[in-house]
Amino acid sequence: MCVTARTGRGVVTGVGRGPVCAPAWRGGFGRLWGAAVVSSFGDALRTAALPLLAASLTGRPLLIATVTACGYLPWIVFGLLGGAVADRVDQRRAMWTVDAVRGLLVASFAVAVTLGHASIALLIVLAFTLTTLQTLFDNAATALLPALVDRDALGSANARLMSGQKIAGGLLGAAAVPVLIAAGAAVPFAADAGTFLVAAALVASLRAAVPEHAPRAKGSTLRGEIAAGLRALGRDRALRGLCAATALCNVGMGALIATLVVLVTGRLDAGTTGYAAATTAYTVGGLAGGVLNRRVTARLGPLRTVLLAGTVQIGALLVMGTVPSLTALVAALAVFGCMGMLWNVNTTTLMQARTPVGLLGRVGSAFRTLAVAGAPLGALLGGVVATAWGPGAPPLFTAAFFVLSVVALIPLRHPDVPVVAPDDDVMTARAVR
Repeated sequence: MCVTARTGRGVVTGVGRGPVCAPAWRGGFGRLWGAAVVSSFGDALRTAALPLLAASLTGRPLLIATVTACGYLPWIVFGLLGGAVADRVDQRRAMWTVDAVRGLLVASFAVAVTLGHASIALLIVLAFTLTTLQTLFDNAATALLPALVDRDALGSANARLMSGQKIAGGLLGAAAVPVLIAAGAAVPFAADAGTFLVAAALVASLRAAVPEHAPRAKGSTLRGEIAAGLRALGRDRALRGLCAATALCNVGMGALIATLVVLVTGRLDAGTTGYAAATTAYTVGGLAGGVLNRRVTARLGPLRTVLLAGTVQIGALLVMGTVPSLTALVAALAVFGCMGMLWNVNTTTLMQARTPVGLLGRVGSAFRTLAVAGAPLGALLGGVVATAWGPGAPPLFTAAFFVLSVVALIPLRHPDVPVVAPDDDVMTARAVR
């Protein structure tokens, strides 16, 4: 059920327990879904191939982790700017332009790998540049989705988007990685470049109406608009708490992601096949989470669902860090992925539903930037922890941050969390169960 209140400053929506509407596949959402799925397939190829290529260039965990850290760093440097720009421009044009540029960059990198010019420094530059462009793309996509589907269908739309991305990226992409790498170190990157270009074409073909941008006040600056987005996020108790909890999780996630390849290929001696099995298990779990999301959220409400997801993930992380078995790791990653899908769908939906349309890019960028800020530090710390105490230590390090995250979420478990207008303290709706 969607509870909506109008104020003089826009429409503010709250999300409560009740039936969730499904988005129509025809029209803009179907093409956006197709672009997201195609792009996710390519992202999976690159995300899996980069650490494996890094591991082939150096045996030092800290250097491998640095590649991952530089993939997060642009969110801290450019994330807020990307959100402000996304609220100013045509989101469709921004998205397809960014994907076209990223496709050309990755194609150039594939050529460099083919010619034997790959190096850790080049991997770091590529990771940093692609994520810099992603700050604009992701914020534009967040602002565009509510214009393509009804607000009471946002939860279902996000679940379908994320499930489709899991299928294409985790199942198909992960399965294809060993085959493509066997064909040549550059092949996964060449395939990734192609998917960027296909996704760009799909987004460019969108004909649905895009959000109308309200006229900017005279003298308005990007700095002032960024500040407005930060204020809107800070005034919403639910989003503020979710942002803090996600930030804590991402410190740990940075450590886990950066060192997973070391855990699988080093401690468990499972090689490339074992690494593919581990990432596939995470994806399968995510798909299960997409299926379960509607039932769990209808029963518990979005905030309590996020709290449940974080609690279960702590147990999965403890198994990863203490049981030296590929089977145990695969099972734990499946559970971890299932709960991660519940977390991601509900936090994204809450952010979109509780934010006025004209602020979606800026509030989304503020949320992402603050949430991702700790991930580069976590990635570097993961390398340090793995070097000092072994590859089994980073999952336990991650679990500690998830405990802190769950503690931060506990105050939000109450049945009603008010929605507050972005520029005043007037409660305009009671929502979120």
